Amino acid sequence: MIPTKLIVKTAKVMVAILVFLSAIPTAYSKDKACWAEFFQDSQYSGKQFHLDGPVQLENLNNVHGENWESLIESLKVGPKARVSVFENTNFKLTLKEMEKYPDLLRSLGLTEKDALEDKELIFISNSMIHDLSDFNFRNKIRSLKVDCEN
Repeated sequence: MIPTKLIVKTAKVMVAILVFLSAIPTAYSKDKACWAEFFQDSQYSGKQFHLDGPVQLENLNNVHGENWESLIESLKVGPKARVSVFENTNFKLTLKEMEKYPDLLRSLGLTEKDALEDKELIFISNSMIHDLSDFNFRNKIRSLKVDCEN
């Protein structure tokens, strides 16, 4: 026969463990809010793919087995995510770096506006971008990042 004190003590420990373990799925459910969906056509239609963050794709040549380079026209951002999209592979911002040298920009026949249009686009949580042409970025994405916010 097991003493009553030991049973009560064991029961208290078990309750404490269950309370602790029940809090764990809540922590993971917050991470599930960090995602983004990308669509081949405007208005969230056509082929699509889903990414859970955080993730960085230096190129889009093999996303879930398919080449998505320069094919994205619309996207949705989850409630705990931030998406950065780039026209170049490897997150390169070619003209952004050249902005530091205005004489070089002018010598190449480029303006500050040209440099601004080459920067990455950043979409905050819960963004729904029905057509990237609104940002002059339709079918231009060649690398991207999905970052998670606290």
